[in-house]
Parts: sequence; C-alpha cells; structure tokens
Amino acid sequence: MSRRRVRLGEQLRRELSLKIATTVRDPDVGPLSITDVEVTADLWLARVYVAPHGTPEEQERTMAALARSASFLRTAVARELHVRRMPELRFLRDDSAEAGSRIEQILQEVLPPKAEAAGSKAPADEAPADEAQADEAPVNEAPALAEEHPSPRKP
Repeated sequence: MSRRRVRLGEQLRRELSLKIATTVRDPDVGPLSITDVEVTADLWLARVYVAPHGTPEEQERTMAALARSASFLRTAVARELHVRRMPELRFLRDDSAEAGSRIEQILQEVLPPKAEAAGSKAPADEAPADEAQADEAPVNEAPALAEEHPSPRKP
C-alpha cells in the first residue's frame, strides 16, 4: 500500500474518532473503537472498520446509526483534512477481536491445561542430575586466569 493511502487512512481514523465522540448526536451511536481505515487505490472509498461495544442489539443499532451519519461525517472530516477528494465512508464491523477470542477458546479446549502440563515435568525441588553436578563445579575460574596474566597496572 502506498504511503499516501496509509497516511490518509490514519488521518481519517483519528478525525473520525474525534468527530464521532464530539459531534454525532445520534443516541443510537454507542461506544465503539475504530480499529482501521483502508483507503482504495483511487482514493474514492474508505472502509472504516469499527468494533462496537455492548450487547448484539446495541452493536447493530450503532452500525445502523453510523451508516446514517456517514455523509455528515464525511463533510465534517473533509473540512478538517482539506483533501481534494474526500473518500466515501463505508462503516464495516471488525470482528477480529471476537474471532481471536473464539480461536483462544478452541485452543484451550484442545490443549491440556497448564497445571497438568507442568505436573508431567520433574518437580521443582528435585534438580536433574546434570544440574546437581553443575552446582558442585567451580563457579568462578576468572581469578586463575587473572593470576596467569597480571595487569600492567598495580594498585
């Protein structure tokens, strides 16, 4: 994606968040997060990905209210951004967070719980034989090397 499209998408995301929070007076617009804005290559369309919060009914009302206020938001944002051609705004639901939580739930069902996985390993108070032998070995051999090669400076 070109740098110009990315920059315009970020500006649109910032301005839309601000305008929705401050100037949209529709009571059906509930709490939401604008997760991403993708601008087409010809700069005629901006897909605004929205994650509405609340119950499914509230989410549906929020999406419908955003669709109704799209032309108002387009005009309000165009006054702020001063772009030659303001893209048409299309509000789409972003279900990536819900999809991520569903994947997490499936993984928890498939994978063993962490407590059982930790229980299959050796207990923490019993160290393996290699670690016990490593504890008996000399820890610091650096002084022996220092004696072989004394420093030219004497304190």
